[in-house]
Amino acid sequence: MGAIERKKEPMVEGKSNQAFAETDKETYRPSGKGGGGHIGPQHQGSSKRRLSRDIVRQASLDAFKKLNPMVMIKNPVMFIVEVGTFITLLLCINPDLFAASEAGRGYNMAVFLILLFTLLFANFAEALAEGRGKAQADTLRKTKSDTTAKLMQKDGTIRQVSSTQLKKGDIVRVEAGELIPTDGEIIEGLASIDESAITGESAPVIKEAGGDFSSVTGGTRVTSDYIVMRVQTDPGESFLDRMISLVEGAQRQKTPNEIALTTLLAVLTLIFLIVILTMVPMASYLGIRLDLATLIALLVCLIPTTIGGLLSAIGIAGMDRVTQFNVLAMSGKAVEAAGDIDTLILDKTGTITYGNRMASEFIPVQGVTMQEMTRAALQASVRDETPEGRSVVELAGKQGERWQEQEYADAENVEFTAETRMSGLNLGSGMQIRKGAVDAIKHHIASRGARIPTDLDDIAHRIAKAGGTPLAVAIDDRIYGVIYLKDTVKPGLKEKFAEMRSMGIKTIMCTGDNPLTAATIALEAGVDDFIAEAKPEDKIAAIKKEQQAGKLVAMTGDGTNDAPALAQADVGLAMNSGTMAAKEAANMIDLDSDPTKLLSVVSIGKQLLITRGALTTFSISNDIAKYFAIIPAMFIIAMPQLQSLNIMNLASPQSAILSALIFNAIIIPLLIPIAMKGVKYRAMSAERLLGRNVLIYGVGGVIVPFIGIKLIDLILSGLHLV
Repeated sequence: MGAIERKKEPMVEGKSNQAFAETDKETYRPSGKGGGGHIGPQHQGSSKRRLSRDIVRQASLDAFKKLNPMVMIKNPVMFIVEVGTFITLLLCINPDLFAASEAGRGYNMAVFLILLFTLLFANFAEALAEGRGKAQADTLRKTKSDTTAKLMQKDGTIRQVSSTQLKKGDIVRVEAGELIPTDGEIIEGLASIDESAITGESAPVIKEAGGDFSSVTGGTRVTSDYIVMRVQTDPGESFLDRMISLVEGAQRQKTPNEIALTTLLAVLTLIFLIVILTMVPMASYLGIRLDLATLIALLVCLIPTTIGGLLSAIGIAGMDRVTQFNVLAMSGKAVEAAGDIDTLILDKTGTITYGNRMASEFIPVQGVTMQEMTRAALQASVRDETPEGRSVVELAGKQGERWQEQEYADAENVEFTAETRMSGLNLGSGMQIRKGAVDAIKHHIASRGARIPTDLDDIAHRIAKAGGTPLAVAIDDRIYGVIYLKDTVKPGLKEKFAEMRSMGIKTIMCTGDNPLTAATIALEAGVDDFIAEAKPEDKIAAIKKEQQAGKLVAMTGDGTNDAPALAQADVGLAMNSGTMAAKEAANMIDLDSDPTKLLSVVSIGKQLLITRGALTTFSISNDIAKYFAIIPAMFIIAMPQLQSLNIMNLASPQSAILSALIFNAIIIPLLIPIAMKGVKYRAMSAERLLGRNVLIYGVGGVIVPFIGIKLIDLILSGLHLV
């Protein structure tokens, strides 16, 4: 028995991903989309991977390199700490350099070393976050080896050139086993593409010319057949080049919230600096001599050094967490905005559904047996190489129908056209086999003077109402039945949309389908609203309407027609399996082509905001304990009444100052795991979330320093170090 040889499709959650394309519900149109992108795994396990020794070692070296004042000045808080560290270093050499001092070199040296370690710990946190990104970049650079390319000349000949010589518009041929030299669009051919170097997913994907699954990425490999592609980027501007630059942090810009917080921390630092300066005449009036090292220690303890030292690491780690989910964010601003989105607009085809429709059922009309209908559907599809046609053959095979090539050796293939909206075969015996839109088949049969089955319209209406596409099948003058093509909703979406709803995010589906079909798909997927018969301008209008209501809007899509909407949205997530236009318009690209990944991005965005807020709250709350430690120690000699403020019962003024300063230094490395991993986000209302974090990081930020400073004081006094 003969059989059609098929390319291996990528697997999705244990099932063959047919990835069928958009088809009008009332009009049969074979799709131009091939067996497109797969849904790769969300690499959540990678977020828990242990840092390698190499990254830690390099981060330790970078912590010293970052002591460069030209680098430190970008962080006002830590720059003030560095200035204070340099001054205490001078005091170690000459305690009376600026004024007569009672503090000895040992005390000044202790303050200097603690301040130095405070700087190094803060720099280490930032370098560690950067190191993880650089490690990912190094892996990608191995993928971006200098490959050769088969450049096609105008005379039809092929010339071997380096991939670095390719320019935008060049035509390149890539055959099985060869690396794709740079980003491009397939203009000829169909092939399986191994994208594991980019996505981490081992299953190959089918790419072909035309439609929304024609873009290819440099560094991926053709595993079967061949393609001819048009280069879409100039040297150094490819997707892989941008990805390397982004993950290693070379293009990381501070987000608006990060800039605002940096400004706030700088203002607080300036205020505390003024406060410290006013203490000098106050102490002089009281007859107290304050050592410069003590004033510097007090300043460092009062300014928000904890969050100042971790702020950059939090931002870098947030970007890193996004890349761990195989999402390439073009900026931290996009990640941060994802944490605040109110509305999510999704393109239906290839996003909510797999894309193309697959045959799910053969429904015979009255007077026709199921076997006759199955045989007719198979005959109408044996030469149909569209995804829909292949699915009909596969379904017929499951029902026991087989065919042999020699049966159709002299058959004339009838291609689908927009005018006829039918396809099929003309056999040598004169038999005409047709498959197409119901109204087109009815017109075809009526023109031959034949009878139209009375139950045909009822079957077609029932399929359309269920969200499917009906294709009628006829042989000569007789209609045999209807093929039910179903556009399958991706599994698990309904639960994820419900989770988004609990987070206060509204979901809207956009589709070109008629309202009846759109309503069916919307109900099955579990979205909050839908826009039927949507054109590209309708998607933009929907986004603008939400934005004018003061809402932040996210959009996912994969097609060229989605590009304007992706650009208009506050957060645009394009599928890597989609067109180059969509990827260029978006500010995020999902390498796994899984639109539900936006839920993870939203969680990461919220986690980034929560982490920054939680550690800021913790840092400011820390200061309360430091007040009770240092201020009584500084003035207790002149004002014995301040002893009542020494609620921690610290051993001595020097022990109090050094204990507070040591705690201020060691709390930074202790908080690095939280800054890197992020505060765990739970879907709950903003009020509950705020109350929870204030309780943990606000109240906790007050209590922990009291305990920590007292323990350090006991150690210092117990070892007779002060």
